[in-house]
Amino acid sequence: MSEIKDKSVQLFLDELASKQATPGGGSAAAVMGAQAAALVSMVCNLTIGKPKYAEVETQMQALLIESEALRETLIAMIKADVDVFDKLMACYGLPKATDEEKSLRSAQIQAVLKQATIVPLECAKACAKAIDLSRVAAEKGNLGVISDAGVAVMAAYAGLKSAALNVQINAASLKDRAFAETQLAQLQDILQVGELATAQIYAIVSDKL
Repeated sequence: MSEIKDKSVQLFLDELASKQATPGGGSAAAVMGAQAAALVSMVCNLTIGKPKYAEVETQMQALLIESEALRETLIAMIKADVDVFDKLMACYGLPKATDEEKSLRSAQIQAVLKQATIVPLECAKACAKAIDLSRVAAEKGNLGVISDAGVAVMAAYAGLKSAALNVQINAASLKDRAFAETQLAQLQDILQVGELATAQIYAIVSDKL
């Protein structure tokens, strides 16, 4: 079976709309983040080499390296979300006829639930990074594509908020409340910073239109 990243947009959307559990919202969040990173790269590529933007050439080249690396990270997270969800579904399907089976099943579910909390949290962090990169694109990028920097920050923000929902739903099912609360606290910090940054960057873009 080919990976999601190798499929057409149409096929990915068809699978997203289908009755099958994966891909789902977690993969969609990663796609949003990857789109944001790609748009930052686009702004860089349309700024680099332009005489008018010679003063920011070095900054934009560095930004391009970062955005492309982040795009690859987020693309990998599309599959990571599918993999951990499939593992979780497999655990729910384990036998539970005896007390021993029930205990083993519960332990395995809880172990995978921790992974299922960590994976979207990492996606949220990556989307927050995309928000940060879009600020540089908005501040330094070619004015002819400044709106694309705005789309980048909004895509990153959508990915961040979407990934947050998956952290929250999986953390709610964890019996290890200390672990869950630690993950949720990290998430809350990321959300607070991301929300403020998104509003600021969107305003920067709007003011330049």
